[in-house]
Amino acid sequence: MTTQLRTVTVLAGCALLSACVTTTPEYDARFGDSVQIAQARHTLDPGATVRNAANPVTGQDGRTARAAYDRYLFSFIRPEPQANVFTIGVSGGSNSSR
Repeated sequence: MTTQLRTVTVLAGCALLSACVTTTPEYDARFGDSVQIAQARHTLDPGATVRNAANPVTGQDGRTARAAYDRYLFSFIRPEPQANVFTIGVSGGSNSSR
């Protein structure tokens, strides 16, 4: 065999064998578990979706929830101005401790 043919054969063999190697370790089997656990911990009643309409989940009434949602959306349209952090603890008046 010539040197070039041997080199091509070795490279082709390496390329074929690399297809057999797993690209990620075993932690892929648990990928996303932390997100699902966090979502489950934030759910008040996991069985709420299978209940009938006669037994609703406790919470806010519709008008209150809508008002809270509207205030949330409005906070992005017109955000409140942030306080200047350089003026904390600085008073504008005269020193009256004398």
